[in-house]
Amino acid sequence: MKIYTKTGDQGETSLFGGTRVRKSSIRIDAYGTVDELNSHIGLIRDHIKETNLRNDLITIQNKLFTMGAMLATPRDKQKLKNGTDRLKIDQLQQEEIKFLEDRMDEMNATLKPMTHFILPGGHVTVSFCHIARCVCRRAERITVELADQEPINQEVLIYLNRLSDYLFVLARKLTMDNKVEEIPWKGE
Repeated sequence: MKIYTKTGDQGETSLFGGTRVRKSSIRIDAYGTVDELNSHIGLIRDHIKETNLRNDLITIQNKLFTMGAMLATPRDKQKLKNGTDRLKIDQLQQEEIKFLEDRMDEMNATLKPMTHFILPGGHVTVSFCHIARCVCRRAERITVELADQEPINQEVLIYLNRLSDYLFVLARKLTMDNKVEEIPWKGE
């Protein structure tokens, strides 16, 4: 199978289901930003030794691929003519959101209470977490814009919101694990 198809040379691409859209479409921007986020999370995973955290990040990366497929398929194309699901994948559900909340609660239980805003950085992996968090927030904003134009699964928005929180808590945990000082924002 060739990677290049030449079908996108004029600035269009196909969504799952066959609809052709401009590559500047908000839908393409949404799932493209989720793909970018997935790559950043892979970078974080490459820098973490703890098996449980690495496994959690693999789980999250798999869910982001699911999300990308959901975003790449317009609601009216998600069912075939015979009524079966075009997407033969498990859709994002409340349990995936709870997974993120549970992991945040576990990490937070080991951290000092946060009493101030903190500056991103202090360790390379911590910085990668903050970059991923910012990309996640951008993916969320773009997906909200898409949801303003057409219906999408609401769990996608909720998952992105929780994931950005998860990445912040992960950054704090990695700051502690790497024995790096959190630098408070002075607000001057």
